[in-house]
Formats: sequence, C-alpha cells, structure tokens
Amino acid sequence: MEVAVVGGYRGLFVREFARKNGRILRISQCEVGDVGCVVWDAAIVLSCYLESSDFFDSSSGCSLLKGRRVIELGSGTGLVGIQASSLGADCILTDLDECMPLLQLNIKNNLENICGKIECQPLVWGSDVTSFLPAPDYIILADCIYYEESLTSLVKTILDLSDINTVILCCYERRFTGNKPLLEKQFFELLEHFVTEEVPLSSQDPVFSCDEIRIVKMKLKPSKVFPNVETF
Repeated sequence: MEVAVVGGYRGLFVREFARKNGRILRISQCEVGDVGCVVWDAAIVLSCYLESSDFFDSSSGCSLLKGRRVIELGSGTGLVGIQASSLGADCILTDLDECMPLLQLNIKNNLENICGKIECQPLVWGSDVTSFLPAPDYIILADCIYYEESLTSLVKTILDLSDINTVILCCYERRFTGNKPLLEKQFFELLEHFVTEEVPLSSQDPVFSCDEIRIVKMKLKPSKVFPNVETF
C-alpha cells in the first residue's frame, strides 16, 4: 500500500470540520510528523469560537471578520486560518518552511469555502516581520505554548506584529505534566505589554469547549500617547 507523502509528512488523512452553515472544511493531517501536522483540539475550539455571537454583526448579518486582516501564527494544518478566511477575513497563515506544503494543500482543497483572501508564508518567531506589516486587525494562534525555547520569540513576534488596535486570540490546552504548567506561567509573565482577558465558556461553542482549553483575548496596553484608547 502506497503511503501519501507531502513535504516530508507521511500518511495523509482528512479530518472534516463542519461549519455552522453546513459547509465542510477538509483538513489533511499526517500520521507521522512534528506537532504542526495534526489538528489539535485547541484549533477546533478556536475555529468554533470564530462563529460565535461574539463575531456576529447583527446590522449586516455577516461575520465581524469579513474584510479584516488576520495573521495566524503557528498555523500547522491551517484549520483556524482557513476558517477565518471562510468567514470573509483576508488571512495570512504562517509557520516554518517545512509546514508550507501541507498548508498549501489545505488551502487548495478548501478554496470553494473561502470568501476572503488567503495565503501562507513562512515566519520564524523572533525574526523580522516588516513584510507582514501594517499590523493586522487580528492575530490568532492555537496551541503554540508548547516549547520553552520558543516562548520569548513567540511573544516578541506578537508584539512586533501588533498595534494598539490589534486583537490577539490565543487558544491553548492546559497541560499538567512535565514542565507544561511552568511554560504556561512563563508565557503570561512575558505578556507584560498586553491586557489579557479570558473568554468565558458561556461565549464559546456549547459543544466544542471545555475547562481544559482556554481562549485568551489580548491587546496592547494603552500608552500615555493614546490615553483614550479602549482595551476591550
């Protein structure tokens, strides 16, 4: 039996994600590969949250993401970014070079569902982000609090990409083994320049949400230069 190989990933299989409008996103993931080759539960929780009432514009009947610039960090398979783009966002999916073939495949396989613009680009956390500016309306990331050596670079990238109006949505699964509780603590200690607010379960999807998976909303703290800027 021949095993499908894409960009070094082996054993491709499809996971289906059902949107509220009945349309299906089909996301290829891999049996063998690094953490970026599978759809993690946090990505599903965040994708469902993007269809919640928090993002519904009652005046237009459309998603608040429509026409907004979105950058996804640590895209992996690209589910969250593809979901954002299917809701009308102009989205850039980012991850390491080796993740690009899988992201490109998943974008191609879901073009019929995409309403906004979408592309993928490599981005190493901590590197120069000038080519991604001006700052997006949203930065989204799911299950990126994983490796100790990448935390400082991740926060630097979030800071470099943000301006006072950027909303950051960080979804992650709380893990209680090994050094994972310490990583979570360190991550939030590094966010000294941001105001953070946890999204309550009551605002999330009633099925695809749980206590172990948190969604945290963040914005840059208003500075003295912007004394009248609201946080949330």
